[in-house]
Amino acid sequence: MFQKTTESDSLYNDLEQKSIAELLQGINTEDQKVPQVIAGILPQIEAVVAQVVAKLKEGGRLFYMGAGTSGRLGIVDASECPPTFGVPHEMVIGLIAGGDSAIRKAVEFAEDDTEQGWRDLQEYNVDKNDIVLGIAASGTTPYVIGALEQCNAHGIVTACITCNAGSPLDEVAQFPIVAVVGPEFVTGSSRMKAGTAQKLILNMITTTTMIQLGRVKGNKMVDMQLSNHKLVERGTRMIVQATGISSEEAKERLLQHQSVREAIKSIEDGQ
Repeated sequence: MFQKTTESDSLYNDLEQKSIAELLQGINTEDQKVPQVIAGILPQIEAVVAQVVAKLKEGGRLFYMGAGTSGRLGIVDASECPPTFGVPHEMVIGLIAGGDSAIRKAVEFAEDDTEQGWRDLQEYNVDKNDIVLGIAASGTTPYVIGALEQCNAHGIVTACITCNAGSPLDEVAQFPIVAVVGPEFVTGSSRMKAGTAQKLILNMITTTTMIQLGRVKGNKMVDMQLSNHKLVERGTRMIVQATGISSEEAKERLLQHQSVREAIKSIEDGQ
């Protein structure tokens, strides 16, 4: 019988009687377990990344789907790809049960609709060129499961991130990632360890994918968007490091080309 590890009793009790220091120590102790769990499931993550890279190389898209914390984490990861790697906004898309308003405020029972997830995907004309990754700590979110079932039926590759082994989501996804991080410090509060695990895995998926797609040179974000002064200064330093020219000339080149990659190329080509 399927039991949710994410809902099992905390290893700690009488939390309201503990000092601030004791609470922080307990949370930190639990948090340290997360990367250890992820280290044990790297082959699962690798399998998903291989699928994502293949689809994106062919012009497909990566969709994240989730509800509540899981949905928000997917949206955060998707929204950070364009400024970090200079890719189009439509390459990685995050969808959340209840729509964009649910990013800030929970929409009651939105996650319980088994058909809305597929309807949301259809608005983007999802097809076989794409990959859809469902995110649900519980592994039981109807919004996500219903969408992945329809994707399977339409020949669309599916993956998931969940924190419960043997969950319905684990079983429906073609490429599941299952990070069993154990009971939360506050029983059932899956925004804690489960959320941390999801965030770490999402970081790994998109960062590794973008490197594989050639969006990083050496160890630098040469395709990042120059959307503020901090990033202009970072880009300037990258150009100085790569070419040895002065900071003044590097910044001038950067502002001229609006791209670290193109600025470096122009200097290397002697233009």
